[in-house]
Amino acid sequence: MEGMLAVVVGVLYAASFYLLLRPSMVKLIIGLGLLSHAANLLLFTVGRVTRVNPPIAPVGALAPVEPFANPLPQALILTAIVISFGVLAFAMVLLYRSYQMSGTDNLNEMRRTDS
Repeated sequence: MEGMLAVVVGVLYAASFYLLLRPSMVKLIIGLGLLSHAANLLLFTVGRVTRVNPPIAPVGALAPVEPFANPLPQALILTAIVISFGVLAFAMVLLYRSYQMSGTDNLNEMRRTDS
């Protein structure tokens, strides 16, 4: 299972880097989205995919019953989802404003930096 997820993470990173290097800002934003998904899947894979007990300690116990799922990758992924949503929202607003100013989304055709 981890091998297949490693291949999927590699494909997502490769596709995101390819899209990030394109001159179109729309493709750049799609590449940012793929990059954030690849990072989330990488964190998920590094935290070991498992279907064991949840990390909840029973009444009267000081620690969860072994083996249990690691909650740290899940917390990191939730944080990364919120951060990537903010970055993508900012990038979309930036794309919209730059398209209004220049009339194109091609980064090679944008020459002006002021209005």
